[in-house]
Amino acid sequence: MNADRDPRQLKHRVKTGKSRTLSSKRWLERQLNDPYVARARREGVRSRAAYKLAEIDDKYRILRSGSHVIDLGAAPGGWSAIAARRVGLTDRKGRVVAVDVNEFEPIPHVEFVRLDFLDPGAPEQLIKKLGGGVDVVLSDMAANATGHRRTDHLKIMALVEGAADFAREVLNPGGSFLAKVLQGGTETSLLSSLRRDFATVRHVKPPASRADSAELYLLATGFRGRSRRSDPGSETNR
Repeated sequence: MNADRDPRQLKHRVKTGKSRTLSSKRWLERQLNDPYVARARREGVRSRAAYKLAEIDDKYRILRSGSHVIDLGAAPGGWSAIAARRVGLTDRKGRVVAVDVNEFEPIPHVEFVRLDFLDPGAPEQLIKKLGGGVDVVLSDMAANATGHRRTDHLKIMALVEGAADFAREVLNPGGSFLAKVLQGGTETSLLSSLRRDFATVRHVKPPASRADSAELYLLATGFRGRSRRSDPGSETNR
């Protein structure tokens, strides 16, 4: 081995054992060689996904001081932790509510609600908890993968559509909705409805999202308000 070689360029290789499939071997190699995974370990961040939200917010500034935020499917809490920092929870500004059907390790200043956001009463319950509407709805949710790309796409789109309906029920006018999607070509109806209800709708792919991944993020900003949801004449911009 060349002693002058930069150790950050070294590649970890994993052998395929009897109990390890080729796909799991590739996943493990990606994890071991991923600079964001290494950075998360160094910085004590709950998941590499936290950097995706941070990079998106660095560019589009959706998490503002004093904002009220709901993080859907929040476990393990990486996005909630970023949101808490950005809205100023440590200075008693803003509020972040993490929603999940499973418990996870508490995050300082973040309120956790164990709840299925798809329950019909969930929007009203969370609005009451926050004492009013919400400025940002986040969703980094993904359904358990089956390995069949088409099926996985349909499952995640069902979650996104549910999250979008939730966002329409709780967002204040001018609010933002950010959700993970997968490339797959069945988003036409969702995009059309979002463009009706939000001033701007765009796809974004932050640097922390692996280049070879079908993962994208759908960012809708400038919510028009519930009173305009059924107005077919409202103008939209992409």
